[in-house]
Amino acid sequence: MSFWKPGTVAPGNNVDRDAENGAEDFVLAPVDKQYRHLTIKQQRERLPVFKVRKELLYLVETYQTVIVVGQTGSGKTTQIPQYLNESGWAGNGKQIACTQPRRIAATSVAQRVAEEMNCSLGADVGYLIRFDDQTSDKTRIKYMTDGMLFREAMIDPLLANYSIIMIDEAHERSLYTDILIGIVKKIQKKRPNLKIIISSATMDAEQFYRFFNTNSTNDPSKDTAKIISLEGRMFPIDILYLNEPVIDYVEKCIQTVFDIHVKERTGDILVFMTGREEIDNVVAEIYERGKTLPENSLAIMPLPLYAGLTVEEQMQVFEPTPKYTRKVIVSTNIAEASVTLENVVYIIDPGFVKVGYYDHKLEYYGPNDIIISRAGRAGRIKPGKAFRLYTEETYNSLRDTSIPEIQRSNLAPIILQLKALGIDNVLRFDFITPPPAELMIRALELLYSLKALDKVGRLTIPLGMQLAEFPVDPMLAKILLASKDFKCSHEIVTIAAMMSVQNVFITPPNIPKDIIQEARRKFWVEEGDTLSLINVYNAFINKGNKSGKWCHDRFLNFKALSRAMAIRLQLIKYLKRFDIPLVSATSKYPNTAEGRLAASADVRKCIASGYFSQAAIAEPDGSGRFRTIRDGVLLSIHPNSVLFNRKPKCVVFKEVVETTQAYMRDLTLIEPDWLAELAPHFYEYKSTVK
Repeated sequence: MSFWKPGTVAPGNNVDRDAENGAEDFVLAPVDKQYRHLTIKQQRERLPVFKVRKELLYLVETYQTVIVVGQTGSGKTTQIPQYLNESGWAGNGKQIACTQPRRIAATSVAQRVAEEMNCSLGADVGYLIRFDDQTSDKTRIKYMTDGMLFREAMIDPLLANYSIIMIDEAHERSLYTDILIGIVKKIQKKRPNLKIIISSATMDAEQFYRFFNTNSTNDPSKDTAKIISLEGRMFPIDILYLNEPVIDYVEKCIQTVFDIHVKERTGDILVFMTGREEIDNVVAEIYERGKTLPENSLAIMPLPLYAGLTVEEQMQVFEPTPKYTRKVIVSTNIAEASVTLENVVYIIDPGFVKVGYYDHKLEYYGPNDIIISRAGRAGRIKPGKAFRLYTEETYNSLRDTSIPEIQRSNLAPIILQLKALGIDNVLRFDFITPPPAELMIRALELLYSLKALDKVGRLTIPLGMQLAEFPVDPMLAKILLASKDFKCSHEIVTIAAMMSVQNVFITPPNIPKDIIQEARRKFWVEEGDTLSLINVYNAFINKGNKSGKWCHDRFLNFKALSRAMAIRLQLIKYLKRFDIPLVSATSKYPNTAEGRLAASADVRKCIASGYFSQAAIAEPDGSGRFRTIRDGVLLSIHPNSVLFNRKPKCVVFKEVVETTQAYMRDLTLIEPDWLAELAPHFYEYKSTVK
């Protein structure tokens, strides 16, 4: 592949190759023969972390906090909790917690550790993610998302069930990781015997050390925190760059997959893409082009990997690669730091990743493509290669670390939960990286407008506490609670479940858009996207009989709808806890056109009671653009919306996405005067008629 320019070789040990003079001079032993015969015990002892097992346990015993610095493949995520368990840290009814920034990491790592410990998942080893609890009274090692441990702190502020908490992948600086770090430091003051392990990349280790070390003297023997470094991956990686920038990185990725497949030796390929739609398109294209390969050649098996898949679908990528086959795993950034894909030898990295940013004027997240560098998932079981679809000059211009999520996020859910924890003065909370004051102020304003906080910033009882308990954002929680007053909880809980999943509608690349639109129109109602989601859900449950084929024929996402079913059942449990009966808006009106319109109005008013701050009114010039009532920001209706080309007068929206311009999504048609009626503390209605 002459268009590649070799870069540096990432270091490793146990090198097994002839030379380092190019992209194709590797001696690659088949995985099946090399390591598959080893017992689980032997595989565990091969990992770099095993060499420092005694030192690690000594430091945990001696210091309150241990910062573990280890590259991808060192075994820290799977092995350290097991070492702690074997040393008795899970005795006397205590548990060992290991947090992950992503759901798929918590589930896949728990599965692997359960296999290594020869127990069923949910017994000695389990996982806890939102809407899925695979733990029991017997569980000693619990893998969980950092958000779920934070929610546990709302019930048990001292996290008394845990003897040790390991915060893994802390260098990713996710929102809940940063908050959790501040929480556990606060807990350590009350529980000096609580041990904390922070797993981090090298560049952040010193910052974590300074944050947790409470020694104010010059005597190092009084330190409360310590850093320990692990060896990295097993084998080296050759990193190759493009000589010239590429215009279509998606097509270049696909071409590179087949270049590797035809010219390189055995080993799976990992391709990074920015999101679900890109991934599905690339998987479909690789599958189609794979049909043209010669009959006697290695088969190619493309698999997607992203958070929207079910646990069963995600687990497919971890299954052993079939004989005479090469897996091509097409993944979001989820595969970079959260999961280990054992047989991956080749990385194809276009460099882009979608990073959410928060526009405090609109109170929405928008995706923003930024360039990062990834190579860490190769070199686990043999020498690897990373093909970067950008130039080395571009790589050298990248910043060392990404902006922590806490500095670019909507802080309203976090502040609400901190208040529920009893931390009233959130401005003085010990953040490892303080968020911008603007974001803090805007979050407090939003919570006050939702009546979750009173005039002095205290959590209101019971509304504020109930909003904090819901595992959804505060505005969505508000409409769930308000459904009691509007007597439409049946519709609202369906809408909330459907708005909690991504990509209900599928856009296959090879199907004409007019055919896809025609299929979608059958579910549409003129009152907006949110009410149309009710039609989609009800049709899936009733006419579709929860069928995957029914979804496929109508370009609907079976995985997303199945997840919406599970989420809806969970949300109904919260409604029952707060004594909200499950009733339909249609039950109090006659089954006539007027009755259905009145029921629709109740549902839309309920939605507006939570999303009133995200209201926009049509521009009078007839351009089809909208201006937010509060901040005067110009927006457009997303082309996939029910209301596109319908010219509504006033809408509320759930989110805004920015591509060629700022588009509103998940729209609900409302009357402007409802805003003053539902949120008189936020709006007043002035007539322009003289």
